Amino acid sequence: MKDDEENLFREAVRNVKPLKIKSKTIEIIGNKPKPIAKKFLEDEQKVLVDSLSDDYIYEDGDLENGLLFLRSGHSPDIIKKLKKGYWVVQGSIDLHGMISQEAKSYIVSYIQECKKKHIRCIRIIHGKGIGSKNKEPILRNKVKNWLAQKDEVIAYAQAPRHDGGSGAVIVLLKEYN
Repeated sequence: MKDDEENLFREAVRNVKPLKIKSKTIEIIGNKPKPIAKKFLEDEQKVLVDSLSDDYIYEDGDLENGLLFLRSGHSPDIIKKLKKGYWVVQGSIDLHGMISQEAKSYIVSYIQECKKKHIRCIRIIHGKGIGSKNKEPILRNKVKNWLAQKDEVIAYAQAPRHDGGSGAVIVLLKEYN
């Protein structure tokens, strides 16, 4: 049986001629992609992080209902829909254990990544501040202020209890095509 298969294969490739290959490397047909300078990408990331001020304070005025933000020019219904889970949370990051600068950089990077992947609704877990020195939610307030400065952010609201409650925020990002 093995001889039959071998004979069948030999018969099938009898008229095949080997390719004449000059080198063992494969030649790339067309244009090579332009290299991207690593330092350029690092500088671009630093500019995005530095564009968020730690001195900016967004007053949401609705502390009883948790964190709320709506960029001007958008319907107030967006906040209601966000709180009710109208948009599916497509991604999540957790800032527990990070210092302020790490958290800011991580948020900026994550939003850029979401923009590229066309992700619209995310959860950012900032914690409740129980582990901080004064038991205050330091990251909670900073995240609130950073997000209000990002053009990509349309709205955010405190996460429902099952999604982290006062220790997380659900964010709606602009749609990019």
